[in-house]
Amino acid sequence: MIFRQLFDPETSTYTYLLADADTHEAVLIDPVMEQVERDLKLIQELGLQLVFCLDTHVHADHVTGAGTLRTRTGCQTAVCAAAGVACADHALNNGDVVPFGQHRIEVRCTPGHTGGCVTYVIDDGSQVRAFTGDTLFIRGCGRTDFQQGDAATLYQSVHTQIFSLPDDTLIFPGHDYRGHRSSTVSEEKRHNPRLGLHISQAQFVEIMENLNLDNPKKIHVAVPANLGCGLASEADQHQDREIPELGPGQVGDRSGFQLVDVRESHEWNGELGHFAEATLIPQAVLLEHMKDWPKETAYLIVCRSGRRSRNICEAMLDAGFTDVTNLKGGMIAWNDQFGRPQS
Repeated sequence: MIFRQLFDPETSTYTYLLADADTHEAVLIDPVMEQVERDLKLIQELGLQLVFCLDTHVHADHVTGAGTLRTRTGCQTAVCAAAGVACADHALNNGDVVPFGQHRIEVRCTPGHTGGCVTYVIDDGSQVRAFTGDTLFIRGCGRTDFQQGDAATLYQSVHTQIFSLPDDTLIFPGHDYRGHRSSTVSEEKRHNPRLGLHISQAQFVEIMENLNLDNPKKIHVAVPANLGCGLASEADQHQDREIPELGPGQVGDRSGFQLVDVRESHEWNGELGHFAEATLIPQAVLLEHMKDWPKETAYLIVCRSGRRSRNICEAMLDAGFTDVTNLKGGMIAWNDQFGRPQS
């Protein structure tokens, strides 16, 4: 198996690249928005095909690159179901399996740092690796004072879901601030000053209640952006660029547009419905499809909330399309104003 540990120095975040050496199918765990170009360059250099971007939780200290990588590569995104990220392709639950090539990643729900944390575990036959996100650090752990965090829950998650792995399992955390790169289950059982076997749950809860930490600097940007797969942040970063938008009440006669719905099939058939005249092309594959489209046609791009569609509008304008409009507020806004469309 191909394995790389990558680092973002601004947020001390680790991103992990795993790939099947035979099929070249690859997975990224916890990609960072600012490092998307680095990650794409490495994937290209190694001749890999990115099939999944996995987030361990909704991050509060950085914006995920998952949504952008999905748009750029056609990969699928996944995060814990409890995290409530509606735009993710897969909402993961305990015991789920994420396949790539001949390998399988096991999903273990490990809430406590947030209400929607998971640990990804892979056994390649020679080594077990656990990607613990912010649940378990090297000689530490993530905080538990926001995003449905709970110290007692985190303690139970670590002791039942991570410490139950073989002692020689390698621990790869979501962050490190002291120069460490990995640990093992055995080391953390013996030496973790917060969660080691010598610390009781009551002692751990007391430790966490007395940390008195400042909020992460990017929390007010990162959390809402990550609930939108990172794409909300992309739109914010380019707010100086004018993307044509029409609210539901401004659309008028839809026959003047080629309607393209960039949601997933389960959303297309879901409670918000869809326009009968629209074409469903999920954003993950749209960039490939649009290469053959006439660039002078008037397009109206639709998604659930207007975030994904705005990002697609920008990509189409970059590609030379001249008449691209975003349905502002998406199908949520349409339903609020006109009800579910008759399809």
